[in-house]
Amino acid sequence: MSDEEARVEVSLQTPAAAPAPATGRDSDVLAALKSNDRSAAAQLLVELHALAIGRTCMALLGSQSEAEDVLQETLLAALDGLESFRNEGTLRAWLLSVARRGCAKRLELRTRERDLRQSLPSSAASEPIAERLSMARRARKLLDEIRPTEREALVLRYAAELSFREVGQACGIDEATARKRVSRGLLRLRTLLGEEKP
Repeated sequence: MSDEEARVEVSLQTPAAAPAPATGRDSDVLAALKSNDRSAAAQLLVELHALAIGRTCMALLGSQSEAEDVLQETLLAALDGLESFRNEGTLRAWLLSVARRGCAKRLELRTRERDLRQSLPSSAASEPIAERLSMARRARKLLDEIRPTEREALVLRYAAELSFREVGQACGIDEATARKRVSRGLLRLRTLLGEEKP
């Protein structure tokens, strides 16, 4: 395990206070990479952005272990591919777009696996689950009912706490389109919640 991987692994295990978006310190990350100090760049990426990326991945995937995997993959990919960052938006938005693509791949794989499992004979009925797990599954089910583009915009806006401008940058769209996607996603969730009531 390299030093960067060890730092990312340790950061996942030790919760930290939520840092405010630190675009000023993003230049420190870029400077560390330009000076070939990958260790310092890795540490700064973790300090500045790991929490937001982890929350976003958790909201998109609904699985702690998968979210941690995508977080680690995102941070390592950022270290290897930061030269593709064109400074057209914030580093956080760029990192979240990388994480979003990683989550999309996981969700696609999960869908294929679920379809395969459903084609197999079913096993015994599952045991009752705790109320909290039930609510989490209900929320996941509702999120699965809206369009993927709207779900991503909602998660980036509310779970990752990005501005509409940053949501647009992360999704590769303009700010107005990001606002529309969030608005349509919220409207669809409200509709779905209304349909669920007895």
